[in-house]
Amino acid sequence: MPKPFVIITATGKDKPGLITEITESVAKVNGNIIDIEAFSMRGLFAIFMIVDTRKISVPFESLKTQLMNIGKQIGLDVTIESLPAGRRKSGKKLVLLTTLGKDRPGIVANVSRFLSQNNANIERIRMIAYGELNAMEILIDINDISIPLEDFKESLSRECKAVGQDVVFQKDTVFRRPKRLIVFDVDGTLIDAEMIDELAKAAGVGGKVSEITSRAMNGEIEFKQALKERVQLLKGLDENILDLIVENLDVTPGAEELITSLKALGYKIALISGGFTQFVEKIKEKLGIDYVYANKLVIEDGKLTGELVEPIIDAERKAELMREIAERENLLMEQVVAVGDGANDRFMLQNSGLGIALYPKKVLQKVASGVITKDNLAGILYCLGAPEEKLKELVPDKKPHS
Repeated sequence: MPKPFVIITATGKDKPGLITEITESVAKVNGNIIDIEAFSMRGLFAIFMIVDTRKISVPFESLKTQLMNIGKQIGLDVTIESLPAGRRKSGKKLVLLTTLGKDRPGIVANVSRFLSQNNANIERIRMIAYGELNAMEILIDINDISIPLEDFKESLSRECKAVGQDVVFQKDTVFRRPKRLIVFDVDGTLIDAEMIDELAKAAGVGGKVSEITSRAMNGEIEFKQALKERVQLLKGLDENILDLIVENLDVTPGAEELITSLKALGYKIALISGGFTQFVEKIKEKLGIDYVYANKLVIEDGKLTGELVEPIIDAERKAELMREIAERENLLMEQVVAVGDGANDRFMLQNSGLGIALYPKKVLQKVASGVITKDNLAGILYCLGAPEEKLKELVPDKKPHS
């Protein structure tokens, strides 16, 4: 005697009308579909349905025979089996993993093995990019994971890194897709340099400033204090040097294309930098940024005074500015994405709906939703669920599909 709920599975070559044929056959005998998922992949088709058969108008064996015969007529292999007892759907804690990196054998095997060993159940997995950049979405249930969540995330990141993949970890909530504002740090994120270090080299104090910069980025000393100390060392530098450095300023490879794509998708874009307005304003002009905030160097008689205009933009101020922009745009913080690389970005990432650490210092990895390398900058779009055609524009598929 079959159980009241059954699983109907059908697979074969894809063509129009397959879902209609299968579902109409169930409906005609008063079977109630309570869950369904169907997809096509490279000319292949699969559908999975959970059906309540308690009120069907024909014997169960007749339903089974009818479906198998219809399957033969339309070129599908159909199977029907009782639904085994399991957890209710409402008891799940779903998380979406996005993995990004260069393609290589063993990615799926390594990641799935780790998830299995830690009792995280894979609900769905799909390839969203294959070519220059390999990307997957893996929906998992973490309700029964065997280790604390933070340890799970850290270990998962190490496992992905072992196969050359970055990973971003997002809770599967109503706010996962509808992001509308993205906030970037600048130095070390949109530009592959720290501007204070470039100024220090020109002033002949590069070693002293670089040491303070490193300690500040790692969270060893408070940012505001470190910035004041470094700027003081620049006292007397000619402002023409700033102009010269600005003229030779290059954005991180892929950043311009990323910003262009984000704007095409309707995102508001903000730069909130602990660096300096002289540099950030150029990026604003070049890329058409909506909001820009940065620190301002005091200049008198064409020379840097070694001082800054207050208030200084530090980690706390960055988070405040991000919230102010969201309020101005009538957005919830869950609709905001923050991208940064150092300790000064930690509150932005913590308070946003999605916090992405770009090749970060260790202190930032602990608060980020995920970590990606600069080589995978375009991967931000994959994490945002951008339409496939927009992704192809940004990252052309240069490898033949096999």
